Amino acid sequence: MNAFKAFKANVPITWSPNLYITLVRGMPGTRRLHRRTLEALRLRKCNRTVMRWNTPTVRGMLQQVKRLVVVETEEMYKARKQKVEQHAALRPPLVVNHLPSPSSASAS
Repeated sequence: MNAFKAFKANVPITWSPNLYITLVRGMPGTRRLHRRTLEALRLRKCNRTVMRWNTPTVRGMLQQVKRLVVVETEEMYKARKQKVEQHAALRPPLVVNHLPSPSSASAS
């Protein structure tokens, strides 16, 4: 969750018609009311993100489960996804060849 907080500090918060909600803590051990609220938000597994409209009803549900979820605006979500893609693009793919090299076969 600290990574989300660090990311939020870098992005200006603006009003957005859509909210991206990510479940960052597990449901076991939570109250039944909180579990039912997460089900209503369609959050079933950790680290899954759903998009919901920014309405008073949804904001009230988020207030109930605020310790279990992270809420992002559309701009924040797109910036985070772009940053993840750039990070993955920096690393070259790992190539493993299980065939013997031709130079070792001719030396035998």
